[in-house]
Amino acid sequence: QVQLVESGGGLVQAGDSLRLSCANSGRTFSSYSMGWFRQPPGKEREFVAAITWTGAFTAYADSVKGRFTISRDNAKNTLYLQMNSLKVEDTAVYYCAADSSRSNLYSLRNEGEYEYWGQGTPVTVSS
Repeated sequence: QVQLVESGGGLVQAGDSLRLSCANSGRTFSSYSMGWFRQPPGKEREFVAAITWTGAFTAYADSVKGRFTISRDNAKNTLYLQMNSLKVEDTAVYYCAADSSRSNLYSLRNEGEYEYWGQGTPVTVSS
């Protein structure tokens, strides 16, 4: 069973940085490809970043490319999202998700590929 718990969200100013974490209580974290999604206020959930189960490959939404970095520490069963140069439009609830089918990076942009989701952590960026 996979249980995902996000942390690290909060209220920051534009230009600041935050690092989100997603802890997995299961034993097979290293077998899952992982993704970050976000849901801005009043909008649908959208893809942010993904990383394959080996950690060798990553993908990013155009809106965060160059500012956000996804990484994983399989020894700690933890997924990270380093967010730099935050913008007001990055305000959202951020969710991590796990995919056991080792989908390719293109597929990992789709939330339907993921079986497990965390409860979300809110990020608010003020101007």
